[in-house]
Amino acid sequence: MSLLKSLTSNSSAFNLKPTQSTMAHSSSYRVLLRAACSSSRSTNSIGLFYSRGISSVKVVSIPYVSYYCTYSRDNLCSSKRRSRGPVMAGKKASEGIKQEDGKYKHTVDLPKTTFGMRANSSVREPEIQKIWEENQVFKKVVEKNSGANFILHDGPPYANGDLHIGHALNKILKDIINRYKVLQNYKVYFIPGWDCHGLPIELKVLQSLDQKARSDLTPLKLRAKAAKFAKETVKKQMSSFKRYGVWADWNDPYLTLDPEYEAAQIEVFGQMALKGYIYRGRKPVHWSPSSRTALAEAELEYPEKHISRSIYAIFRVVSAPLTPSSLLQEFPNLCLAVWTTTPWTIPANAAVAVNPKLEYAVVEIKSLLEPDPASGGKNKKGRLGLVLEDEKKPFLIVASELVPSLEAKWGVKLVVKKKQLGSELENYRYIHPIDDKECPVVIGGDYITTETGTGLVHTAPGHGQEDYVTGQKYGLPIFSPVDDDGKFTEEAGQFSGLDVLGEGNTAVVKYLDEHLSLIMEESYEHKYPYDWRTKKPTIFRATEQWFASVEGFRHAAVDAINHVKWVPPQAENRISAMTSCRSDWCISRQRTWGVPIPVFYHLQSREPLMNEETIDHIKSIITQKGGDAWWYMTVEDLLPSKYRDKAAEYEKGTDTMDVWFDSGSSWAAVLGKRDSLSYPADLYLEGTDQHRGWFQSSLLTSVATKGKAPYSSVLTHGFVLDEKGLKMSKSLGNVVDPRFVIEGGKNQKEAPAYGADVLRLWVSSVDYTSDVMIGAQILRQMSEVYRKLRGTLRYLLANLHDWKTEYTVQYHELPRIDQHALFQLENVVKNIQGNYENYQFFKIFQILQRFVIVDLSNFYFDVAKDRLYVGGSTSYTRKSCQTVLAAHLLSIVRILAPILPHLAEDVWQNLPFQYITEAGSVAEYVFESRWPISNERWLALPAEEINFWENILELRTEVNRVLEVARTGKLIGSSLDAKVHIYTSEASLASQLRELCAAKNDSDRLHRLFITSQAEILPSLEDEHTVTIPYSGECLIQGKNKVWIGISRAVGSKCERCWNYSQQVGSFLDHPTLCSRCYGVVGLQTPPQVAAVS
Repeated sequence: MSLLKSLTSNSSAFNLKPTQSTMAHSSSYRVLLRAACSSSRSTNSIGLFYSRGISSVKVVSIPYVSYYCTYSRDNLCSSKRRSRGPVMAGKKASEGIKQEDGKYKHTVDLPKTTFGMRANSSVREPEIQKIWEENQVFKKVVEKNSGANFILHDGPPYANGDLHIGHALNKILKDIINRYKVLQNYKVYFIPGWDCHGLPIELKVLQSLDQKARSDLTPLKLRAKAAKFAKETVKKQMSSFKRYGVWADWNDPYLTLDPEYEAAQIEVFGQMALKGYIYRGRKPVHWSPSSRTALAEAELEYPEKHISRSIYAIFRVVSAPLTPSSLLQEFPNLCLAVWTTTPWTIPANAAVAVNPKLEYAVVEIKSLLEPDPASGGKNKKGRLGLVLEDEKKPFLIVASELVPSLEAKWGVKLVVKKKQLGSELENYRYIHPIDDKECPVVIGGDYITTETGTGLVHTAPGHGQEDYVTGQKYGLPIFSPVDDDGKFTEEAGQFSGLDVLGEGNTAVVKYLDEHLSLIMEESYEHKYPYDWRTKKPTIFRATEQWFASVEGFRHAAVDAINHVKWVPPQAENRISAMTSCRSDWCISRQRTWGVPIPVFYHLQSREPLMNEETIDHIKSIITQKGGDAWWYMTVEDLLPSKYRDKAAEYEKGTDTMDVWFDSGSSWAAVLGKRDSLSYPADLYLEGTDQHRGWFQSSLLTSVATKGKAPYSSVLTHGFVLDEKGLKMSKSLGNVVDPRFVIEGGKNQKEAPAYGADVLRLWVSSVDYTSDVMIGAQILRQMSEVYRKLRGTLRYLLANLHDWKTEYTVQYHELPRIDQHALFQLENVVKNIQGNYENYQFFKIFQILQRFVIVDLSNFYFDVAKDRLYVGGSTSYTRKSCQTVLAAHLLSIVRILAPILPHLAEDVWQNLPFQYITEAGSVAEYVFESRWPISNERWLALPAEEINFWENILELRTEVNRVLEVARTGKLIGSSLDAKVHIYTSEASLASQLRELCAAKNDSDRLHRLFITSQAEILPSLEDEHTVTIPYSGECLIQGKNKVWIGISRAVGSKCERCWNYSQQVGSFLDHPTLCSRCYGVVGLQTPPQVAAVS
């Protein structure tokens, strides 16, 4: 079997057919490729790569990203200083540059290719994408693949604006995985989706209308405008995703506004309701006055520096349980001291909670401490209340541990009079500071601590989750005198109509102070929940809402998490913690643009009507007519026939579902409804914020209805920051727009058009498991890496312009250097495959950067140029090298393809031969060629041979160092002017080096590896001859074998054709300026037409 047959298959035939004309400037899209299935895994180590001695290439270093670096002692003897005489002479001649003597230029085999050095991505990438689209490449390749299905379920981005760099990171990661799976023979089905309902879109519509248009807006008109806006946004975002090079079923995406999707969502809701997981209740929820709707936890943001008006207030104790040691008997003017950051909730106070395990103290306010004169008589930390100026100061109950800090904060002397546990304070009663009703002291939970405050907690069950739980235990009233706009209702009495976060807060504080119930008021900086859409503060407010009872299936949800593979592994801990302690899910929203909650209310009793019959009937209507039907159809038509005679007794609800319920039902609406898909999905992939968003909502709906998670694996990525690690914001001017990265800015010099592949290369380079960075400098580095990758592939293409299958040299006949090159290649392919399987793309970037840019370019390619250019067109040495180059080209282009698909296709279009698949057909596209099949023979290079090449490469570095010294001393110019002399007392190494000097294959000879004209191994250093060697140095190979290196002028005359020095130059009468090798080549070669690389 030929070497190239074994390249991609261990048993099946594999042929490479030359195209009719490699010189013809044919269409850019002539032929492309795809890889053979291989599921083998390997470790991520690339420890077997021996590429020391690279002296002229720097591995790109990006902040917080580490790379495999090639060993180099210092930057000496760059490849630009190596001998390139024949190549440059031939190239200059082909370009019309006059040479002193160019009679042999036509015998030099110059590289030739139509593949451009410049990517011209602004033009080339859209051309390639057009070919993919017109020829339905994704669909055709998937249809041909015979492996299992692979389903990466797309989390729907929100259809309300332009894409940002986070979207690019997300979709490109997905595309890299999908394209790799395509190469691995999987049937990949990727359905892109969009989240189209919800408040942000509704607000966009309202903002686009004037006041009159808003007043004329009916729910149906609003829904029509919102749907139009969402669909237009989907088109724009889809166009951007396509430009990133993302493959997907763009003709049939899923939109949460599609009738089929809405019906599936209604079905999920119905199943949960029938299992008893959906209920209606009056509970405190996050409420956004700015949006006039309830919010889920995932719809909140927590800015760091919110300033609240916090107060220390006192409530007068009026009674105590009948015990012998009642505190009221000793301290008649006794008060409870509480602290709150929400004074506006005091009107709704129903109790004061204490921690039963904490020790509390009765303290007497003895005296005010002298204020600092510079403060103008005011406490520097806040404003003290009038009660501290009263002659008859009250006794206060506070946590004992907090007495010193309260003294300092209030500026008073507190004398402890008595102590007792919190459990003893239960059922004490106090007078409400505003409405004079009696309220109890109750036992709270672990949320009562001594970190801040007084150790006693003002409890308003209508305005807090913990307060609500405590209130349920004691049967406290759920009082919430606040309306949808965040203003006090008439139930709040004198505060009615005031904004609770503004003047209402101020009024309550003033009232408390005037009635001697305020110790102190101060500003308090802390995190506070904001509406993520309007960027304004929210409140906790008890309202009638629909909830999903997570408690009913919490254990099953946590158990399902344990059966999912999480990448990175620590993500499991995060979602487990969130799920195990989360409260019930508020799923109702008081908005118009969404999927209706399918419920009817009895006009008199307000009892909801919702059962299997009503839900199924509404589902069938929405399937046919969409969600709008809920708004334009009558109650009679919406009810099943069984209830129509009672239609006049009911009205339909106006709430819509939380958008997280929308997207959280996608597993049912997409995976469960499309023939090509399957449930659960193989992979979900989104940002780390989705642990409390889509990952969790999908988990809850799936576990509640199906008993298992909707995904087998979940991969999460971090956020994108600027180069300094700062969050991007327009105000800072550090936003990186993916469109500008691809297309460039107005000033192309400052903001060049990098193209999609450079953006994709950046995605592959970062460790996405934490936050990642991007900016101008990083993009420039990525562009440089891309340029070098492209240059390497161009080198391969150009030097295979005349290669044919029949030129293939069998593996056992290859020179040692070529066998080692194939070992390195196969090791790289195996390592990269393992990293694709583990989704560790940044390691692939590292390996590729080292191997392609450093190991190949600075050693193998550097050495190979001599035999490629001047070895003779049909020579064994050139054929063996081309055999290895073809193997590298076909492997590298495929392992690169998932990350850089445009570059891979561009290379494939310019292949000078056709690639024949195992099925015997021509691979027209790179993704038809499949992943390279593992070649165990190449990997089976003996350990001693691997170690030998490590020694050679290290020795080559040291030789280069001494050559550079000789060049600096003007002894030589080109390295071909030199002869290398080596001595080592280590017998084994000396023997190996002598073998190379006398190698049967010219390619393996030591002077070829050093790119010098001669090399010799000295028997000793005592010979008089060594004294005349002008430059020398010593080194340790592998830290133990001492080697002496000497450099002298090469002996003989310089060959006019190859520029090597030889004593045979002048021996041939018809070609007196040639060495014996070139004489043999010229004698066999007829003058061809010269064409350099275009």
